[in-house]
Amino acid sequence: MSRALKIYIGLLVVLLIGIVVVEMSTPSPVNWQKTYNEKDKIPYGTYVFYNELESLFPDSRLYDITVTPYEYFDALYNWEDDTYDVSGNFVAVDEYVSTDDVSIQELLDFASHGNTVFLSSTYMPMKFSDSLGFETTHDYDFDGKAELSFANPKFSKDSISIEKGATNIYFSEIDTLNTTVLGHQKFKDSLRVNFINVPYGSGNLLLHLQPMVFTNYHLLKKENKKYSEVIMSYLEDKDIYFDSKNKYGASLSRSPLRFINSQPALRWAWYMVLIVTILFMIFNAKRRQRIVKQIESPRNTTVEFTKTIGNLYYETKDHTNLIDKKITYFLEHLRRVYYLDTQLLNEKFIKNLALKSGKREPEIKKLINLIVHLRAKSVCNEGDLLRLNKMIEEFKK
Repeated sequence: MSRALKIYIGLLVVLLIGIVVVEMSTPSPVNWQKTYNEKDKIPYGTYVFYNELESLFPDSRLYDITVTPYEYFDALYNWEDDTYDVSGNFVAVDEYVSTDDVSIQELLDFASHGNTVFLSSTYMPMKFSDSLGFETTHDYDFDGKAELSFANPKFSKDSISIEKGATNIYFSEIDTLNTTVLGHQKFKDSLRVNFINVPYGSGNLLLHLQPMVFTNYHLLKKENKKYSEVIMSYLEDKDIYFDSKNKYGASLSRSPLRFINSQPALRWAWYMVLIVTILFMIFNAKRRQRIVKQIESPRNTTVEFTKTIGNLYYETKDHTNLIDKKITYFLEHLRRVYYLDTQLLNEKFIKNLALKSGKREPEIKKLINLIVHLRAKSVCNEGDLLRLNKMIEEFKK
């Protein structure tokens, strides 16, 4: 493992620890979601109500229905004698009971066999209203404060007022011949029916339009619990079949990450690990190879070679040989650049070279005469070499 990778991993660990510490130290905001879940301790959960049912019905057993009412009660129906193997009270509290029509019919059948179905919901199922002959109306123009009371005078002291979360939905039409009004709600000066009892077969359906009174927030506030206790008193002292919000397979209870997902700090840390891991895989997916060594371009050694040869001649003091090669290279330069024949270095050659090179004829004549003179000498000295080199350099400028 490379040193850079160790540093990255260390920084990631420190970052994750920092996120967890910050999230754990930050107060969780209040969740005002209307879940009506019996396991939720948030303001609009029904944890308190659910756990108080056993004390309200000490002689009854509490059963959780984690499937649809149809699946639960149909399995307990005895087709031989046309009866249910169980009896008691079905209880459901929710903003909107999203129950299919088949389950609604099963609840009606269950009530018709001498049982009680209690439903507290803001929005009643359409099949209930069609079968029981009632209609509800939603008044959107209302004051947020609601006064909830009972029709029975002996419960007059159990009236309460709620200010948060109430909705002005009421029974606008009922079958007065078969329906008993049990309670009212009052917004400003409008007194409306919000709690009724509808006999059905040998049993009863208790329908209530303010499920908010069964939430944790309202049950723990002032003396509001007395209102829900009176409502529950209309149920018989029989077993309670509670319609659980946690239906089988509907939650994360079976997930191996259920605890991590339940904690905001751990959840965000888990997301961060996944993101960093994916980025690490993306950036390291490219093919890796060894570092290619830098190869220097070939050096031009011509100058160095020339210097070496020059030093060699200088050390040997062979001036005659150097002058001979100097003259040979110079004449080669004239042939290649000016296309002149250098076999005869006469007056004609001097004039042609002056014309083509643009140099002054007297200077060229001195240079050519020096070349002819040095060629004729058998031994040349250092002064001759320097004079020749100077004149050739001046010609090339």
